[in-house]
This record gives sequence, structure tokens and C-alpha cells, in this order.
Amino acid sequence: MNELARRIDAALPQTQCTRCGYPDCAAYAAAVADGQAPINQCPPGGQVGIVRLAAITGQATVPLNPANGVEGPLTLAVIDEDWCIGCTLCIKACPTDAILGSNKLMHTVIAPYCTGCELCIPVCPVDCISLENVSGDRTGWDAWPQEQADLARRRYAERTVRLAREKQEHEQRLEAKAKMKLADLAAHSQHTDPAVLDKKRAVIEAALARARERRGQT
Repeated sequence: MNELARRIDAALPQTQCTRCGYPDCAAYAAAVADGQAPINQCPPGGQVGIVRLAAITGQATVPLNPANGVEGPLTLAVIDEDWCIGCTLCIKACPTDAILGSNKLMHTVIAPYCTGCELCIPVCPVDCISLENVSGDRTGWDAWPQEQADLARRRYAERTVRLAREKQEHEQRLEAKAKMKLADLAAHSQHTDPAVLDKKRAVIEAALARARERRGQT
């Protein structure tokens, strides 16, 4: 990320809501810096946010694009615990790890970490999540403290690192299991036909080769 993109990213509320059309605030900031996106696609930042981006980029202030949403108050996701079935889908969708719970156990929202991004709502199969207005009549950046934006950025970065680590660990476990089978394929197969075992061996070897290629190894 270049310096302009970093400045733009720092001026965004860090809800990570994707309403701008990009996967996160940093991606939108990079697109604005590269001239690939206008400065009026962030509903959580509202009109004040557009003014902030205009000052950074030197562009003219324009109204918020209604195609991306409307400016509104700061909201907090609230889970109706009587209806929650513990599916974990909201946990996976939350960009700041603001939802606490596990499979088949009741979930709850950690209020200081919630950005009101709304990403948990459409994935909930029992519609037990609602949004609560926590800023009254204040909307956009007027409702969004800089300290909370900074916290949201850190939480999102930490989650990104965690997911990457978990993915790597999962792939390593699968690779270790594949190598174990390959070392004694006959003992790990119900088949005894050498031709069938050779085909399975070729499949496993190809999978391991793809794994090495993804890691940039030979």
C-alpha cells in the first residue's frame, strides 16, 4: 500500500462492511488512490467521510452514492439468545471477531469490537440478529469515534493473520496425513489391486505436488 492509500485508509471508519464494493477498507483505499474508485462509496463515513477523502485526494466533494447505501447512525449487532442455534455462521462472517461462541452453543456480541457492519445479518439462518442504534441522531463520522476505528483496524488485521495461520496449519495437517498414507498405501486402503493402488498413489502425489507449488517449493 502506497502512502496515499495509507492516508485514505486512515480516514475510513474501518467498519470492513464491503458496502463500498471492495472486500475491506484497505482495498477501497487502494482503489481510490489508484483512481479506480470514487471517494463517495463509504456509507459508514457519510458526508463527513467524503469531505475527509476529498481533502486527502484533492478531489471535489460529492454526495454519497446511493447505490452503496445511505448514511446512518452507529449500530451494534444484538443476538436474540433465545433463538440462536449456535451455527457459527455469524462468527465466520464477522470481520473483527466481535462475536463470541462455538458450535451449537449460544453466541453473543462483544460490544466494543462490533462495527455495525451488518455482515452477520444475512448469514443467520434463524434471523436472530438485529441492529441497535447506539449513536442517536449522530450519523457517519459524527457517530464514529476515531479510537473505535483504530481498534476495528487492529481487530481486522489480527483476524486476517489468524485466518491465514489457521489455513496454513490446516493444509499442513492434510499434507502430513497424505504423506503418511503414501508411505504405506496398502495399509491405508481397502483395495489390494496394484493397479488401483497405483492410481491412488498418483492422485496423492499430484495433490502433494500442488501443495508444494502453492508454497513455492520444488
